[in-house]
Amino acid sequence: QVQLVESGGGLVQAGGSLRLSCSPSGRTLSTFAMGWFRQAPGKEREFVAAISRSGGETYYTDSVKGRFTISRDNAKNTVYLQMNSLNPEDTSVYYCVARSAVIATMNERLYDSWGQGTQVTVSS
Repeated sequence: QVQLVESGGGLVQAGGSLRLSCSPSGRTLSTFAMGWFRQAPGKEREFVAAISRSGGETYYTDSVKGRFTISRDNAKNTVYLQMNSLNPEDTSVYYCVARSAVIATMNERLYDSWGQGTQVTVSS
């Protein structure tokens, strides 16, 4: 397991953008496949996006395709979630996740490290 440090959440108007960042504390990002999950009040946690260790493969849930982009900069030891065209349904706590593997996955049970979560609120 690794401690994940997230940043970038906040309040934004509908149609706006935010970029979330996540870095493993004291560890090298390039050893992990990474992802993002989110959980809204009263709802189950859901997969948002994932990226393989090399960055060559990415996965998205249907509701964010074309609006969100997951990327990684191993030199900066940081993974990003660029969120554009935000709408109130995107309001959630967003969690960065990591697994010591080459391949990313949408299965939350396969990630063994979770960040503390960062709040994203989209106003209408």
